[in-house]
Amino acid sequence: MLDTAGRTIFDDSHEAFRDTVRRVVASLDVDRHEREGIVEREAWLQAGSAGMLCPGVPEEYGGPGLPFTFNAIVGEEISYAGAAAGFTLQSDIVADYLIAYGSEEQKRRWLPGMVSGEVVSAIAMTEPGAGSDLQGMKTIARRDGNGWLLSGSKTYITNGQSADLVIVCARTTEEGGARGISLLLVEAGDEGFSRGRNLDKIGLHGNDTSELFFDEVALPADRLLGQENAGFMMLMNQLPQERLSIAVQAQAAAQRAFDLAVEFTRERRAFGRTVFEFQNTRFTLADMKARLQVGWAHLDWAIARHVAGKLTPAEASAAKLWHSEEQFALADIALQLHGGAGYMNEYPIARLWRDARVTRIYGGTSEIMKELIARAI
Repeated sequence: MLDTAGRTIFDDSHEAFRDTVRRVVASLDVDRHEREGIVEREAWLQAGSAGMLCPGVPEEYGGPGLPFTFNAIVGEEISYAGAAAGFTLQSDIVADYLIAYGSEEQKRRWLPGMVSGEVVSAIAMTEPGAGSDLQGMKTIARRDGNGWLLSGSKTYITNGQSADLVIVCARTTEEGGARGISLLLVEAGDEGFSRGRNLDKIGLHGNDTSELFFDEVALPADRLLGQENAGFMMLMNQLPQERLSIAVQAQAAAQRAFDLAVEFTRERRAFGRTVFEFQNTRFTLADMKARLQVGWAHLDWAIARHVAGKLTPAEASAAKLWHSEEQFALADIALQLHGGAGYMNEYPIARLWRDARVTRIYGGTSEIMKELIARAI
């Protein structure tokens, strides 16, 4: 169980919520998700019924209107459990685009279902030839009367197989660079919208990730999210929370890797004593514990700043960079302490190690994070 003692950003209401989240997460059939590559609708509905989805949605749209600290609890508990449900993408990313930029009609149409789990959502930025460089996207939406005709493709889209609603980033002018990008809402039943295969990933096997295709998808005027041609700035405004969300999950997963290493080395014997009793093991674990202590202090600082509206894009990028790099480093050390057992998929550390690799890539690669931090110096 994730130890939260001494963390000052949470109060009794947070801990009561965490208990609920833990019970739901414990009931998830993670092994089934890993085998089937998707989270069943019943799990989404269960999460919604427990209040785990979209805590930040205001009450008038069916949510509880809670601060990001409650989102963080969900992210921590899911990640610590080694689950790969796409709940945090819906809660921490997609919902906030609708809250910040959606029309009253759009909010009332989609947010209540996202809170209840009846609606699964995704956001489609990445393309086969444009990853962290959002300015290089080729998907285009051409004017058609008052609406648009959307054409192009996206890839590596989390919740892509499941999504009822997709926020699609597309060009709405021929102009290159950051100008002329808009955000459009695509619904599952729209003619010309199709999904490719559920992509075969190194890790996060329980989370469906897809290619999406748009073949002259006709979208009416009310499918525009926010202002036309203002999409790039909208993305930049929302990316800090996405990157903080990744940092939250990375820190919790790193903690789980450490806890598994401690448990394993105390039980496994070699040369007449437990592996834990060897000085190299104790020193390695001591170093990991110190790094985790620093990590939790920094993460809570970042969450508190974000709740106060003070976390800058550069600070969010730094949090994502540091915590994702630490996650992979500590997961790798923890696997090494398992010896040959760590390479076996029956041990949880193997899944944690596989899943850790992507956090240095999605949400912006570590290299892009360094570039963004450097620009702010």
